[in-house]
Amino acid sequence: MELRDLKGRLPNEILESIISRGITTLTPPQEMAINAGLFSGSNILVASPTASGKTLVAEMACANSIIAKGRKAIYIAPMRAIVAEKFEEFHSAYPYIKAAISMGDLDSSDQWLSEYEMLFVSTEKLDSLIRHGAPWISSVGCIVFDEIHMLSDISRGPTLELLITKLMRISDAQIIALSATIGNDEELAAWLKAKLVKSDYRPVKLHKGVVEGSKIFYWDNDEISEAQMNGKSKIPEFRLVEDTLSQNKQAIIFYSTRRNAEAGAAKLASLLNGLLKAEEKKQLEAASQSILNALEKPTSQCAKLALCVSAGVAFHHSGLVNIQRAIVEDTFKKGLIKVICATTTLGYGVNLPAHTVLVRDLSRHNGVTSERISVNEVLQLFGRAGRPKYDTEGRALIASNQRYEVQELYMRYIIGTPEPIDSALGVASVLRMHILAFIAEDFLNALEDIEDFIKKSFYGFIYGNDSHIKAAVKQVLRELYDWGFIIEDYGKLLATKIGKRVSELYIDPLSAKWMLEFMPGAKDEVSMLYLISNTVEMKPYLRPTEEAEAEYVFYKDRFGSDLLYKYEELSFGYYNPVEPFTSALMLRDWMSEIDEESIIKKYHITPGALYAKLSNADWVIYSAIELAKLSHISARNLVDVRVRLKYGIKAELLDLVRLEQIGRVRARKLFDNGIRTVNDIRSHRGEVEMLLGKEIAAKVFAQL
Repeated sequence: MELRDLKGRLPNEILESIISRGITTLTPPQEMAINAGLFSGSNILVASPTASGKTLVAEMACANSIIAKGRKAIYIAPMRAIVAEKFEEFHSAYPYIKAAISMGDLDSSDQWLSEYEMLFVSTEKLDSLIRHGAPWISSVGCIVFDEIHMLSDISRGPTLELLITKLMRISDAQIIALSATIGNDEELAAWLKAKLVKSDYRPVKLHKGVVEGSKIFYWDNDEISEAQMNGKSKIPEFRLVEDTLSQNKQAIIFYSTRRNAEAGAAKLASLLNGLLKAEEKKQLEAASQSILNALEKPTSQCAKLALCVSAGVAFHHSGLVNIQRAIVEDTFKKGLIKVICATTTLGYGVNLPAHTVLVRDLSRHNGVTSERISVNEVLQLFGRAGRPKYDTEGRALIASNQRYEVQELYMRYIIGTPEPIDSALGVASVLRMHILAFIAEDFLNALEDIEDFIKKSFYGFIYGNDSHIKAAVKQVLRELYDWGFIIEDYGKLLATKIGKRVSELYIDPLSAKWMLEFMPGAKDEVSMLYLISNTVEMKPYLRPTEEAEAEYVFYKDRFGSDLLYKYEELSFGYYNPVEPFTSALMLRDWMSEIDEESIIKKYHITPGALYAKLSNADWVIYSAIELAKLSHISARNLVDVRVRLKYGIKAELLDLVRLEQIGRVRARKLFDNGIRTVNDIRSHRGEVEMLLGKEIAAKVFAQL
């Protein structure tokens, strides 16, 4: 279908925007979506490969809702990187549409969003906005759920599922769901009451195969054909890199662990270094320095990544800090980094395609044993192969260690059937959080209504197991009642004042119960840090250190009770209280101004994981302070601890960090040179300029 054929069916502003980007012909999935009722308000589920045009389907529906129907539109994705990327794309395409992005504070109604027409949010943020009674929900005409196959993800899926269930009940908005290929798309479409648009169209032809030794094995007319790779390396993935570079292309190699990804990148660095041009080396060196100095003091991981990047290769995983990931992605997009060695999280993040993709590790350790990854996951990773703007074809490959495995792997992963996505709603913490929210919002106030709602979820749609649903709901209600978060008044379930606040804070009621009971006895620094570390929100906990094992015994005896063990029976999975206690000691070291490198080595953690823990700790300690206010418990010490955690400082630096531009390093430098308060800065202008430099000092003085 030609785009001009839509004249009269779609507002001219939308057509002009699309044409201005060089798009004149619609892809098969886009045409199918239009014919299925995209512009007439039909719910649509698009299940097609990466780069097949799903985003434009969502864009047209949203813009049509705003321009033609005068109703807001919302774009929802499970990961922040995707939300940010789509916001930038839409804002560039429609600068005259008031678009906003909101992913942060989960304890805010963000009333300013009512002024905007197009909203980009994370799953948790929209759920939080509904909990805070966002009044504009009724004015939304189109809701896009990107990556809807994430329903089966144990960490993100349950919230997404209950959010969709809730929106289908409270809103008449059109639903546009986007998915990679899945095994039960018809079942998912039926639950969404959506028209299914299913296509295997891909603008870039994809050659799928298995790498073994120095060869790639492809399937052709029921026979395996072989292709010899260029290069000399005897290591298959490195030989593939040589072959890819000989074609002046880029590659992404997926590993099962961060350690494997880092090791692969380090080995490839020596291979690539001699293949770079002088100008490339110059630009890579600049990117390398930015990565090295991403933190106030570089860690060994920073140095390792910087060295790799200077050679034209990078590793990419959740252990990097955000700015380092952004530099790696941007430098790869510019064609300077030739190979990325990544964990599988990159397959679900920003749009970062390469000509060649290799899934090197097909097994992953689940904590107990090693298991094969799913066909769905491999297909998701394959979606990174083939760049629509640069390539007419791409390669999506898996690695085999033995020749005899080639055919088996090909049958399973290359031509095998994707698994059906399942519901992950059975997680206790999710049910606790959402059932409390239903009651706190006056959305559902009776046992029968809650049971009926859960039955309308994807879980209920698939299984229809009334007895299991009823048992789970009753157990959660019993806990919420016993903990004082809900009451029953003449047969109506109501949230108590503190129960409503727990729901607004977006924390697990179990965490809230723990903090309320433990808070009065948390008098010193370590116990306050354990207060926040021993919560569901701070999972996964750290592996215990010898210091933590010894110090935990001391603290347990000091409290003189089994309080620390009290919630073991309520926690799902294995629970060892020394693990969250280890997290508390790590936070204590951070507040004691121990440098990042020492903390990373001591607790076997990455910079990215450290800063993720600090971010979560800030959220939990804020929640603890809010709960303390309602319970008439002094929160003064918790407020000080929160500031110290934010900056990683001892108490003596609290006054100095009130000023912007002064963090833990600069504050310590000033303090150790006798400038210990903001008032001291006023009277030591020359010394401050000498210690901080004139540019930073000027910004500091401007605040005085």
